[in-house]
Amino acid sequence: MPMDPKTLVGTLIDRLAESYIFPDRAEAAAQLLRSRLASGAYSEDVGPTLCEQLSADLLAVCEDKHLRVLWHDDAEKSRDEAELVAAMLEQFQRKNQGIQRVELLEGNVGLIALTLVPSASLAAEKLAAAMALVRHTDALILDLREARGGSPDGVAFLCSYFFSDDETHLNDVVEGPRGPTRQYWTSSHVPGARYLDRAVYVLTGPTTFSGGEELAYDLQALGRATLVGEPTRGGAHPSKIVSLDAHVELRLPFARSLNPHTRDNWEGAGVQPDLHVPAVDACRTAHDAALAALRSDISDLG
Repeated sequence: MPMDPKTLVGTLIDRLAESYIFPDRAEAAAQLLRSRLASGAYSEDVGPTLCEQLSADLLAVCEDKHLRVLWHDDAEKSRDEAELVAAMLEQFQRKNQGIQRVELLEGNVGLIALTLVPSASLAAEKLAAAMALVRHTDALILDLREARGGSPDGVAFLCSYFFSDDETHLNDVVEGPRGPTRQYWTSSHVPGARYLDRAVYVLTGPTTFSGGEELAYDLQALGRATLVGEPTRGGAHPSKIVSLDAHVELRLPFARSLNPHTRDNWEGAGVQPDLHVPAVDACRTAHDAALAALRSDISDLG
């Protein structure tokens, strides 16, 4: 028998109380959901419209873009987390572990475009190959405008190419309401040569999300990259899938990022670029800036 709205709301409230990283927001959400249920706002049968309503109400009270209620129809029923992870890993493999393209631009400026930043265990070989292709460039552009997610350890692996040793503290992930905290640092070893003493530009836009945002935020916080484009979407809370019904899933944040240098993260506000331009113009702007800086360096030597 299909779940009714009252049962769905009750189950949702229970899951938030059990596991959501902000207990005070979980309680505020529970109060709002109960009030909305009592007022008849959730009169729709359990389906995509009701899931969208619940997601909007959760966003309004929790201000957490990872916290969502998702509907799957009969053709794509809700699956457990193991099935979802397996499907996601297969998709990553088919998409070349997020490496969309590597190019050499005019003036010996490298470009790496990423659609995601998978874990180091999956993507290290391909990320290392991409970095090898731009090894001898004079400046580098990382295009994260379509990077919709990623893994903190994959971000740490890629960041390690831009620092000289293993002594750079990149980010912390605080699990649950009170920890524990997992720290992410640069690696003492990376395959191939590091990319040091050269400018790095990172392209961002409103589609940049989650792990893509962390990569941009970490490099910016450490002064290692210039960000070009538009503010990112604003999701800093790693999440997992919780099945609420055969057709309904809860994407539930189980941790939060905490940058050791800013003592903050990009949740809600997004990562703010250093050079604000329309995302569609970001690559040209970054390339022009790189070429201008390189010409200035040559002039100074002369």
